[in-house]
Amino acid sequence: MEFNRVKKFILDKLKNELPASLTYHSTRHIKDVYRSAKKIAKMENVTGEDLTLLLTAVLFHDSGFMWQLYQHEIVSCDIVKKYLPDYGYSQEQISRICGMIMATQIPQSPQNLLEEIICDSDLDYLGRDDFFQIGEGLYQELRMFDVINNEHDWNRLQVRFLENHHYFTASAKQLRKAKKDEYIAMVKEKISTTPLPG
Repeated sequence: MEFNRVKKFILDKLKNELPASLTYHSTRHIKDVYRSAKKIAKMENVTGEDLTLLLTAVLFHDSGFMWQLYQHEIVSCDIVKKYLPDYGYSQEQISRICGMIMATQIPQSPQNLLEEIICDSDLDYLGRDDFFQIGEGLYQELRMFDVINNEHDWNRLQVRFLENHHYFTASAKQLRKAKKDEYIAMVKEKISTTPLPG
């Protein structure tokens, strides 16, 4: 597997081809998830080929956004199948990578440790200090695509999402769960104290 070459290839492609309107699903998000995956993988003692496959999956997991918004994970897998054989990845390795990518589909459904790590990494920010800052990018993106209309809709969506979400790995629970629970209370407080629009 020529990981360093494939990393440069996909980051360059994403930088050039992701729509500029994506204020959350950008190359910044990919790099953020990559850093989180490395950290959690280290805590979970994932090394060698497994680590390479995990990080490859992270780099490609939102690549489908280059072509479509909905069910982008399926398109991301198509991209993986198209390009990774050129970089020395076997069909079995590609299959495992696609399993990780599909596990990130909401609601998340990981079936093994690597899939759990990519899911936890993808939503690592839910329990971090930059939760509101990163969330603002998602808010703007969802407004752009008419998923939500205003901040009140957004806060209600956030509470539902946060309450339904849970981390899978022991490491992510240790790192992020307590802070995430604080944010649920904070967003609920916002809803109760903010006047309804209109």
